[in-house]
Amino acid sequence: MQTMVSAKNIIVKPIKASVANEVIKRLHYSGKVVNNSQLHLGVYLDDRLEGAMQFGPSLDKRKIQGIVSGTSWNGFIELNRLAFSDKLPRNSESRAISIAMKLIKKHYPHIEWVISFADGAQCGDGTIYRASGFVLTGIKKNTQMWEAPNKEVFSRMSLTDGRSKQQQQQARLVVSRLTVTKGKDTGKAGGGASMKAYIDAGFKPIPGFQLRYIYFLNQDAKDRLMVPIFPFSKIDEMGAGMYKGRPKKHEPEDHSGSGRGGTDPDAPI
Repeated sequence: MQTMVSAKNIIVKPIKASVANEVIKRLHYSGKVVNNSQLHLGVYLDDRLEGAMQFGPSLDKRKIQGIVSGTSWNGFIELNRLAFSDKLPRNSESRAISIAMKLIKKHYPHIEWVISFADGAQCGDGTIYRASGFVLTGIKKNTQMWEAPNKEVFSRMSLTDGRSKQQQQQARLVVSRLTVTKGKDTGKAGGGASMKAYIDAGFKPIPGFQLRYIYFLNQDAKDRLMVPIFPFSKIDEMGAGMYKGRPKKHEPEDHSGSGRGGTDPDAPI
């Protein structure tokens, strides 16, 4: 008699950054990794690597730190990439996140909370997070993810932050093909960039919403939360529900607690 495979059969363990990056590039809807990720966890089924989670400091760390008062500089971390293959059984995402949180709490006790963002402009509204014990602390119309006329997608922070040189170089190539500026007007003092040249070249924010979720490893930190916790019903009230990149009104409800997607690390809310 064949044993039914369930989420209890998955194994979560640390993997090398290079291995995690390959998985994310292959499975994540963006096809992109976050270069400052520090903790990389692989999700295995029958010794096959079928998913990955990447954690690291938020790019806009100073702004996000104040969401929970009294948080030390290294007192929180961001789940900035998550991607799973369809070969994993139902509810694997929520189980993998649960294991990941236990590992972080055990090995990094100074971390009090974990933040993540659901990209409702391109993927989903965070079904995975709601099934995994995260609370919803922010919903706003997308101003962070921008689409170029050639349909390539960039985050606003990657276009304007001086640390994202590779993304800016790629975007400037798009600008140079679309305008007579040849990308000369995108630079500014400090090595960053202005949005003006991108807007002039036809870059536009993607319609949709960004949703912010927080998981508390230290329940005392929850009492120091400086923003409201929204009921999950607020998502539908605001018309922010998304399923596989489309508004939920066009798709059936997903009650499995699983999804194939990831997070947007560049969307401070």
